Amino acid sequence: MADAQFSTDGARWKAVVSNDSSADGAFYYAVKTTGVYCRPSCTSRLPNRANTEYFATCAEAEAAGYRACKRCRPTETSKVEGLEQKIIHACRIIEESEKFLPLDKLAMLVNLSPYHFHRLFKKIVGVTPKQYAARHQSLRFQKNLKTSPSITDAIYSAGYGSSGSAYDKKRDQLAMKPTVYRKGAAGVLITYGIAPCFLGWIIVAATDRGICAIEFGDNADMLPELIQARFPNAQFNRDDVEFKALVNDVVDFIESPEDTFQLPLDIQGTAFQQQVWEVLREIKPGETKSYTDVAARIGKPNAVRAVASACASNKLAVAIPCHRVVSKSGTTGGYRWGKERKKRLLACEQESTG
Repeated sequence: MADAQFSTDGARWKAVVSNDSSADGAFYYAVKTTGVYCRPSCTSRLPNRANTEYFATCAEAEAAGYRACKRCRPTETSKVEGLEQKIIHACRIIEESEKFLPLDKLAMLVNLSPYHFHRLFKKIVGVTPKQYAARHQSLRFQKNLKTSPSITDAIYSAGYGSSGSAYDKKRDQLAMKPTVYRKGAAGVLITYGIAPCFLGWIIVAATDRGICAIEFGDNADMLPELIQARFPNAQFNRDDVEFKALVNDVVDFIESPEDTFQLPLDIQGTAFQQQVWEVLREIKPGETKSYTDVAARIGKPNAVRAVASACASNKLAVAIPCHRVVSKSGTTGGYRWGKERKKRLLACEQESTG
């Protein structure tokens, strides 16, 4: 399967020179002078770069007249690919299982020892099997809330053992009760307030359970539309005196990042995105990391572009500080709410912690 990080001849050649096993399956290289094609990890004598060409599959290489290398045996499943396939198989088992399977049971189903399986799963997927299972259980619950005839049916069809476990705040990734989410926030009152801050205008929206949305914008009049689009069936109420105090607290939190402020976060994303976001939350105010640093921190040094994509997918940029991730060259890099806001936010944090 093709991999974006090996999309150029330069990157492919680098993988061949270093016998990079992580590139196996992403492409194959062929040597014009020998008529043989190999895996990138092949330990055969390094060919002259001018004599190499690349193919996405073995079939393409053979159609071009090349034969498989007898040393690296590219037509056979490599050890690395075999292990990856086992972990992918384990992911499918978890996704299709109505109940959480113990670690030793999952390991047995893919013919690995529990220790080896747990270590490989976290390395390849980015989270533990238990975290992966919890995430998919939550996704099933949210989906079932829309389709099941009752909340109880949604709870048990998602695999929860009781209503208490489904409503456990440690697992709950919704900013409101499931009954509310199920109906697109129908019948719930969402209060919102708009205030100026050093980043422009900010809107803070909350239910009786706490803050459910924070957005920035240049036009204060357009901000309510962002919240209404997210909760189309809710009833909206402009802030009162008491709510203004909450909005001021949020503004103070943004402008004074050394202070703590408990926000109910609606963290929804792929396992990889969640892994990246968790690293972002470890970056302290006044500090920055490069996309390369974050990729290395999660054990995937070649996934720089994927890290940047995960940052761009973050819709809670205030609470999950993707603004603290910059390019390797030191330039600001992209930001959901504009580069200028990112620069000003970083400058404020550095000043307050300096």
